[in-house]
Amino acid sequence: MTDDRAQVQNFFSARAAEWDSRFPDDGPAYAAAVHELGLRPGDAVLDAGCGTGRALPALRIAVGSGGTVLGADLTPAMLEAALRAGREASGALLLADAARLPLRAGALDAVFAAGLISHLAHPEQGLSELARVVRPGGRLALFHPLGRAALAARHGRVLSDDDLRSEPRLTPLLAESGWRLDSYADEDSRFLALAVRTG
Repeated sequence: MTDDRAQVQNFFSARAAEWDSRFPDDGPAYAAAVHELGLRPGDAVLDAGCGTGRALPALRIAVGSGGTVLGADLTPAMLEAALRAGREASGALLLADAARLPLRAGALDAVFAAGLISHLAHPEQGLSELARVVRPGGRLALFHPLGRAALAARHGRVLSDDDLRSEPRLTPLLAESGWRLDSYADEDSRFLALAVRTG
């Protein structure tokens, strides 16, 4: 395992048991973001970096019983927390690196990714891998229940245009990775960038 992957696993392993209780009010924000992804009944969707699986119930509602919902995460402790919360009832859980997914090309209609981009060691490579597994015209949601300014304040940092999630950085990064930015919202109460798979 690379040092970058080990760092991510160590960070989330130490926090997995208390993760949901630390952020108990995020459910409606997740559901609203999933709604904006525009899923249809029968679609196949991946929650990349699913953590404790908080988006999985909303994703299941969106695609219905005939759809496919997958949750992939690099950290076993986060997937164990998802199991304890009963979220495997909404989707299959996979222990997998979002930058190297065990899925065939074009297998999915969409990807939902909450907080993932800042944990990718190589963001362009990771976003390219997400593009690989989504059909042309499929969609990507990069989400966080806090906007950039609120998140920077929570962590005691100054907001910077160098942030991967700033629109001037994100737009070309997505374009180089097989995506076209379709909409961008950065508010105190949420961050949501929606992109369409090109090609």
